[in-house]
Amino acid sequence: MFIRIYNFLIRILYPLVIKRYINKRKQNGKEDIKRFNERIGKPKMKRPEGKLIWFHGASVGESLSMLPLITRLLELYPNLHIMVTTGTVTSAELMNKRLPERAFHQYIPIDNPTFAARFLRHWKPDLALWFESELWPAMLSNIKARNIPLLLVNGRISNKSFKRWQQFDFICKELLDCFTFCLGQSEEDAYRLRVLGAKEAICLGNLKYAGFQPPVDPAKREEIAAQIGNRPLWNVSSTHNDEELKIGKFLKRVQDKVPGLLTIIAPRHPNRGPEIQEALNEIGLKTALRSKGEKITDTTDVYIADTIGEVGIWYDLAPLVFIGGSLIPHGGQNFMEPSRMRDAVLVGPHMFNFTDAMNRAKKADAVIQVNDVNELEENVIQLLTNPELLEAKRSLAYNWAHGEAKVLDGIVEKVKGYIGE
Repeated sequence: MFIRIYNFLIRILYPLVIKRYINKRKQNGKEDIKRFNERIGKPKMKRPEGKLIWFHGASVGESLSMLPLITRLLELYPNLHIMVTTGTVTSAELMNKRLPERAFHQYIPIDNPTFAARFLRHWKPDLALWFESELWPAMLSNIKARNIPLLLVNGRISNKSFKRWQQFDFICKELLDCFTFCLGQSEEDAYRLRVLGAKEAICLGNLKYAGFQPPVDPAKREEIAAQIGNRPLWNVSSTHNDEELKIGKFLKRVQDKVPGLLTIIAPRHPNRGPEIQEALNEIGLKTALRSKGEKITDTTDVYIADTIGEVGIWYDLAPLVFIGGSLIPHGGQNFMEPSRMRDAVLVGPHMFNFTDAMNRAKKADAVIQVNDVNELEENVIQLLTNPELLEAKRSLAYNWAHGEAKVLDGIVEKVKGYIGE
């Protein structure tokens, strides 16, 4: 009943309200104007012949977690094609760079029953894999109506979301009823999915544990390495607003202990590069902005890597990485990628988006969690002035990350059961 009412209201509200909101997104650069037809279910690309599996993830994190599963399935099924949908411009750019042959990207249609129906009529996917927790009623109900098997992969229900959904359990049950099977990131997620109404929900592990190392362009890496020379460095990655300034305020004190230190900041949203540069310049730091082509010199304190798809370079160059989204109550970002590249990893107190992974990593002594900015400063100094300790932490992080990658095998076997011959 909820989905029927929702679909009815969306048809009415789209031209009156939602279309205005979408137009504002276009003006703010949050929609891809050249490919906007995909957002209303009118793709220009033809459907490939044979079996097509559809993967959907909201944004960058979800789409990156898909890559190992995509690659394995394409290896197992030579005639298979895979379509990946996301909703953000950044994730589209990243997927266009990272997807293997026989996989391609499209934008997810705006959640409107008319657009969803167009999309599904065109692509006719044989199987749909929905990643994490973005539930769009119009699209999910259209998938169910066409009897397309729909799997929730790496499903995550935070404590806050669980409490909220329990207040509207009739809605959640109707949405989860659209899924053929659910795979939770953790046992707790699987339990919560069952409580909220999933037909079947189990945990085979977190697919993010099986992620690939991000790619490294050798030529670009060498160019940056030449600019850095023998300077000590660390990487501050996936930062959000205010975290760069918090870290910037203690950098001069760290440089007193670690002479010549270079800090590489790679913000979560690269478009923030200029504002980060302005804020750091105001507190007396000398910066260089990658998007402007500015070079690292002997006097550069902070190199702001405001680009897409180059994080592998910074992880490869720096032995120590701090993962942002964790000094503020955002919930953290993926700390497993630098672990796979043999970096010692620091995170802040707010890592609630990765509770299960953090528990496992801390048990293996594979991550260092600090309580505040002061502790972060102390740990950075300690690690960068103690080579043996830094080397030990790098090894622990690497061994843990690669040991966790076996989760992919179990998820592949489950998905294979829905592909057939």
